[in-house]
Amino acid sequence: MNWRLVVIPATLIPIFIIAIRFDIKFEDILALGLFPFLGAVTAMMIKLGLQGIKFAYITRQYLGQFDSFLRLTGVRVGSEFIKFTTPMFVGAEFIVIYYLHKKGVKPSKSAWIAIMDIVTEVFAGGLLSIMAGVIALLNGAYVIAGVVLGTSITVTSLWMVLFFLSSRHTFQVPKVFATLAKRFGKEKGAKYVAQTNSWMEEVCTMSRKNLKTSESKKVFTVSFLLSLASWAFYGISFMIIAMGTGYVIGAFDSIMAVMGANAIGNLPITVGGSGLAEFGIVAYLNDLDPFNFDISEEIGAWDAVIGWRIATYYIPIAITWLLLVKLALSKISKSRTS
Repeated sequence: MNWRLVVIPATLIPIFIIAIRFDIKFEDILALGLFPFLGAVTAMMIKLGLQGIKFAYITRQYLGQFDSFLRLTGVRVGSEFIKFTTPMFVGAEFIVIYYLHKKGVKPSKSAWIAIMDIVTEVFAGGLLSIMAGVIALLNGAYVIAGVVLGTSITVTSLWMVLFFLSSRHTFQVPKVFATLAKRFGKEKGAKYVAQTNSWMEEVCTMSRKNLKTSESKKVFTVSFLLSLASWAFYGISFMIIAMGTGYVIGAFDSIMAVMGANAIGNLPITVGGSGLAEFGIVAYLNDLDPFNFDISEEIGAWDAVIGWRIATYYIPIAITWLLLVKLALSKISKSRTS
């Protein structure tokens, strides 16, 4: 975990590059105003809160009165720290699986709950990003559309195909990886491969058991709608903070710009999409090449973009870290539910 505390300062490098390149000073960020900044932070925290509520809802549906609804919500929000500090925003699912397992839930059931949570989030975010890509395409922004559509369609399709195929097919560790693990890991490697195959078989069995039930269909639908709402709040966070600069953008355009930037930020190039998300917003709004650093300083409200990044990334990092340590990684007593 400590290495992430070292990585976080590295994510500031693109911010400094943008600030130097476009002559953005600290007072320019302060000029955004306290209320727009706090409004953007609030919108982001509502986004995270809805994700937490969704996880708590899914968990309660499959485990009953398993744990405090508030604690489950806090654990899920805290798990976002891992996503914020890894490329391509992955890792939160491992925290919730760890938490549920420590509470006495079987690994297969813990994984099923985490998968239901992440799939609905990816599906909702992917659809919004695909919509943003289509709009960019219709407006002639072919480079932006290509990057956004390529990333969002690939990630969304992969998750959805694996999710629905798990009810028809039992997945196992690919033979190539299994062979390498056994060759280099010897007995331990063979043991881990066997354990992983057993775990994946149990997850697929649970998928076949639950996926077609009316209860799971209801859970999926409600979770999907909560995910759409959470991504919408994330999207309007830019509109709120842009008000401080006089840069006028509507709610729908703001959501599309942020989701387009989110798709670009999902490229596994930088930690937490640092740099990519900022240029992604400007690129989407102005039909530019997202990797072209030679952008006129008159285009876009760069101070709003940096302020948005601080409000929706760096402030939440501190909050999610506290929740992660306080709730998810604290000493856990097992529940009776398994």
